[in-house]
Amino acid sequence: MEYFADQKGDVNSSGQSVPLRVRWRGLAAGLGLAVLAIVTALPMQAAIRFDLFIGYDSIVPQGAWFPATFEIFNDGQPFNAKLEISAGKFGHSQTRTMMVELPKGTTKRFTIPIHTSATYRPLWTARLLDEKDRVRAETESAPVRRLVGSGLPLAAAVSRTPPTLPELKNRASDAQPIIARLQPLLVPDNPLVLDGLDTIYLASERVLELKQPQVTALMAWLHGGGHLIVSVEQLNHLTGPGDWLRQVLPMDLTTMKSVASHEALQSWVTGKQRFDGRPYNFSGTVRSGRAVSTGSGKNPFEKLETDGAFDQAALQVASGTLRDGEVLVGPEDAPLVVTARRGRGQVTLLTFAPELEPFKTWKNAPFFWAKMTDLPPEILTDQNAANNFFNTYSGRSLDGVFGAMIDSKQVRKLPVGWLLLLLLAYLAVIGPIDQYWLKKINRQMLTWITFPAYVAFFSLLIYFIGYKLRAGESEWNELHVVDIIPIAGRTDAGDMRGRTFASIYSPVNARYNVSSDQPFATLRGEVMGNEVNAAESSRANVEQNGNSFNGTLTVPVWTSQLFISDWLRQNPPPIAVTQVSSDRIKVENRLDTPLQSVRLVVGEQVLELGDVPAKGDKVFSRKDARKTGLSQFVNLHANNFNTAIESRQRAFGGNERGRIENIPDAVAASCFISLLNTANNPYNNFATPPGFDLLPLTQGGDAVLLAWVPGYSPIKSMNKFSPRRSQKDTLLRVAVTLKN
Repeated sequence: MEYFADQKGDVNSSGQSVPLRVRWRGLAAGLGLAVLAIVTALPMQAAIRFDLFIGYDSIVPQGAWFPATFEIFNDGQPFNAKLEISAGKFGHSQTRTMMVELPKGTTKRFTIPIHTSATYRPLWTARLLDEKDRVRAETESAPVRRLVGSGLPLAAAVSRTPPTLPELKNRASDAQPIIARLQPLLVPDNPLVLDGLDTIYLASERVLELKQPQVTALMAWLHGGGHLIVSVEQLNHLTGPGDWLRQVLPMDLTTMKSVASHEALQSWVTGKQRFDGRPYNFSGTVRSGRAVSTGSGKNPFEKLETDGAFDQAALQVASGTLRDGEVLVGPEDAPLVVTARRGRGQVTLLTFAPELEPFKTWKNAPFFWAKMTDLPPEILTDQNAANNFFNTYSGRSLDGVFGAMIDSKQVRKLPVGWLLLLLLAYLAVIGPIDQYWLKKINRQMLTWITFPAYVAFFSLLIYFIGYKLRAGESEWNELHVVDIIPIAGRTDAGDMRGRTFASIYSPVNARYNVSSDQPFATLRGEVMGNEVNAAESSRANVEQNGNSFNGTLTVPVWTSQLFISDWLRQNPPPIAVTQVSSDRIKVENRLDTPLQSVRLVVGEQVLELGDVPAKGDKVFSRKDARKTGLSQFVNLHANNFNTAIESRQRAFGGNERGRIENIPDAVAASCFISLLNTANNPYNNFATPPGFDLLPLTQGGDAVLLAWVPGYSPIKSMNKFSPRRSQKDTLLRVAVTLKN
């Protein structure tokens, strides 16, 4: 009874007993309110919106730089963030970082250059860390919609809606040609990440939404070899903030008028003229500099039927005065399409608005855009050609070729024969020899001592052999391939688009710091692997510093690693080329170093011009120069490229097969490497970065001057350490338009 009486609890103010469970319930409620008050008093960690946009509208080009665009909204306290992005599962690439200030209540948008040579659709993982390396947000990129092989042109549109391309028969929906849509806010301000695009269509109504850094990047991309298509909807789009575009166009536009007759569009679409005015090659071998195919002999456009509704509707057209360039479509006094060269690129003016009627619903509009974006016509008629172009494996990377040129000669390999001999000696010693002499002295039990001794001896022997073959001094070698692109109307400056191949040999396990002071620069590792799994073989942490970088390279002991930096800057041109007469050209050398092995590639011929002294000039006669066929030249000096790549990927073998000794000739041959590619065996072809292969320039009628400058670097070296050995060389490339 006493026990149960105790469970009744206390007595309330009226003298009644309060049950114990009621008392505990009140205490729990009070405690809960206290905890709630404390929690609400503490500062809450606000949510962070962390968005990642890969490529151009989730379309990724293979073997080229493209943007990874981030949009971050911080709704909490400000902090200094470290952004980190790397390839996701099964990916192989450098880890890239960027330091970002995130004030409270602000949205920040920025871009990091990304490069991939994967043959599958990769994923990327991004993390946002605070000052204490705590992960504040993490995200994974959305699945890539398309991975475009380096042989297929890629176009993007800055417009209300992107144009459509013809639908291919017998192909899945995710293997159809497509034009990516670029929102004006997501247009990169770094020209290097536009490398993956061959064509950009810009509607005039979107011009006013572009900022000056975006315009600068767009112009650098155009002069470097891009194709910019501009349509005009209203003339006021080309005034004020859009005045920069008016200066780029090949016409001075003054009025808008309605044109009843525009059958010239149908005639051009069904004809044999390309977007640049040259005729199509519908038969024989077609080489684009990025891919090769065999023409089907058919014009897939010639049988396109006319659209009566389109022909009868009036078309609003901008008119004015031609400034330069040529009329591609329409009469001279009222052109519909005008095209002009801008540096190595091309600007095409559409004097009408494709997003308005009647062009908007013209049934042949997809074929118009197919020709404008240089879609290979073979894929419209030939299933095998379509398969080749849509194959994401377009050939071996040229990285291994340049690695074989500048690799340290301190590194030697053990020939396979000696390796087998060493293995046989090891097996003989631990087997019959050990058994024989132990049996002879009648001490078989000593094998428990002799066997570990043999292992230790051969381990030391292998280490000693490796030391003798591979030990050396730290070494840093650079090879620059630089395109000099004049700017119209300026002699004091030109665009210099460079690719720096840097090889570092390390005698110890070490990390090496590198940095670039160029306005635009990127860094990646050597692409190695087979046709199924191409990946960067080296490891590095690359910190994006504005549009340039700082990096830390990890190099294992006794190995040599190759790194590639793409960069762009404006500088006074180091050389100038002018045509004195139809037969003679003048080469001016403004450097303190002589130019050697100067060559002029004209059409199918290589003209050997000789040397040009430092701070001097020289006039050459094209008729008197020694001539070699271009195909013969490339075959002679690039015939061992595949062998060099295969040898670099082997740990053992002869040294001579993995090296390229005649570097000036080999680099010159690599500039036209697509001449070695065939349509029959793509696995022995070479894939080049956009703009590296110069064959499209010579096919278009330009001449190319190549000048070798030994011991010269056009930029400050990016290595921030002191190697014991070092070498630097440069190949300068200038495109020239010659008049007969």
